[in-house]
Amino acid sequence: MINVVFGLLVAWVLVRYRLPGKRFIDALIDLPFALPTAVAGIALTAVYAPNGWMGRWLGQLGIRVAYTRLGVIVALTFIGLPFVVRTVQPILQDLSKEAEEAAASLGASPPQIFRKVILPELAPSLLTGFALAFARALGEYGSVVFISGNMPMRTEITPLLILTKLEQYDYAGATAIAVVMLVTSFVLLFIINMLQRRTGRYQF
Repeated sequence: MINVVFGLLVAWVLVRYRLPGKRFIDALIDLPFALPTAVAGIALTAVYAPNGWMGRWLGQLGIRVAYTRLGVIVALTFIGLPFVVRTVQPILQDLSKEAEEAAASLGASPPQIFRKVILPELAPSLLTGFALAFARALGEYGSVVFISGNMPMRTEITPLLILTKLEQYDYAGATAIAVVMLVTSFVLLFIINMLQRRTGRYQF
């Protein structure tokens, strides 16, 4: 959900505003696609560690990122954001401004225009971006394993827990965890697919 909100904001800024270095920022969005996940995890840990570039300043505010659940959120936001941006961006580029101008001429406020005119057009792509980011985050390992610290019952991630069970020859335990993840994924993706069909039907 964080990726949906920030992905929409980033895509909106890239499409609707002129910025210095806009092409560079646009290319930077694809960095998580090309960067090996282990490299991303090490880099994020170095930046947000207590003695890191960002971690040092955040520590003065009493905010700790590395080796906490917040670190897991930061890592998953980093690797999932491009999926939302790249699915929403083409829709925003093709979105006609005539409908927005017509709504404004009829007295609609900017929030009403966004909610009634723009959001229905973006809903299918937002759901697609959410599904892709969720699927990537669910099985993410490399970028999270370093920054999370994997403290039992606090920041331990499920893929590492499965790997630990396999190393302990606890195949039944690893299978049980994997089945729960698989069922959860199918249920959520089924719900997303149904929502996409409904929003697509309403558009016609």
